[in-house]
Amino acid sequence: MMSVIVAPTGTHLTIASEHSTQRFHAIWLRDNAGDPETRSAANGQRLISLRDIPADTSISSAELKGQTLVVNFAPESKEVSYDLDWLAAHAYDGEEAQQRGWMPSKVETWGSGLMGNVPTGDFAELSQNDDALRQWLGLIGKFGFGKVVNGPIEDGALFKLVDLFGHVRETNYGRHFEVRTEVNPTNLAYTGLGLQAHTDNPYRDPVPTVQVLYCLESSAAGGENMVVDGFAAAQRLRDENEAYFNVLADHCARFEYAGEADVCLTSRRPMIELAPDGELIGVRFNNRSLAAVTDVPFDQMATYYAAYRRLGEIIDDTAMEVTFRLNPGEAFIVDNTRVLHARKGYSGEGTRWLQGCYADKDGLRSTYDALCRKPDLKAAE
Repeated sequence: MMSVIVAPTGTHLTIASEHSTQRFHAIWLRDNAGDPETRSAANGQRLISLRDIPADTSISSAELKGQTLVVNFAPESKEVSYDLDWLAAHAYDGEEAQQRGWMPSKVETWGSGLMGNVPTGDFAELSQNDDALRQWLGLIGKFGFGKVVNGPIEDGALFKLVDLFGHVRETNYGRHFEVRTEVNPTNLAYTGLGLQAHTDNPYRDPVPTVQVLYCLESSAAGGENMVVDGFAAAQRLRDENEAYFNVLADHCARFEYAGEADVCLTSRRPMIELAPDGELIGVRFNNRSLAAVTDVPFDQMATYYAAYRRLGEIIDDTAMEVTFRLNPGEAFIVDNTRVLHARKGYSGEGTRWLQGCYADKDGLRSTYDALCRKPDLKAAE
């Protein structure tokens, strides 16, 4: 049995059931009203600002009508209805302080155990089947990366992949970049050397949040791709040594790239990035692009470097990595704020040609959320 109780002051109400109790402030409820005078029916955006709502807004009455909560607000004498499922999904009462480095329940960390279950989508199916695309994008949101197979083997095919979920982010490398062996390259990515797992472009602000690598030729021996869950690495560091985790989260590193004429990219961000409430929201790790660290106090610099070293050791641990080979027509996409990627060394025999580009998570999330709201796909959840 569910009931609603309005506080004597009218400042908030309580919805109580057998299993839970949730409180909602009057001003929060009024600000989140969904009536046509408050929000646009076309796009859901607010038609009023907070200054249009009386500062002394209170609840004069409230009652439950089936799955609907009907609230009357004073001093406006305004009645607004709320869906109980919507309120439950947006409840903010009862949240306890969580350990620094917490993550939403929809995010799942992983290690080498995911090797045999890499989130994979077939290009043709992703292009033609919204449900397949929704499921694949959902797995990328959950694990931070995904693979695509059976794509076209043609110059620029990676753009067709990005078109499935978002838009290319152009940089000083252009709309895309080529990954081949070069003589006297400006970037180590263009050699046959193996690369330590890293996030891309930490020297940019904002950093590109999605990276795509698409294989067009691969007859050289070696060159397997590898991914490491940066969130799993950061939480492992925290569980081993909380002081190490905190020093990397509390102080900024500096990153720099000046490998081309007229280009000098710099950023100042922590290696482990937390939201104000402690949520783990980003990892920046790239030994090649780390500039001199100058934002750590003298008495903590030794601890900082010990923490940086240990994080690198965790990232290099084979128990953390998932390895796979990209064949022509295959690609992988990574959340560049979370998942580090690397490449094993490869020989000079044969050919190896990949194309890469950047995109952003807002497009990917938007596509996924829009697909989840399609009536014909909701039933498939």
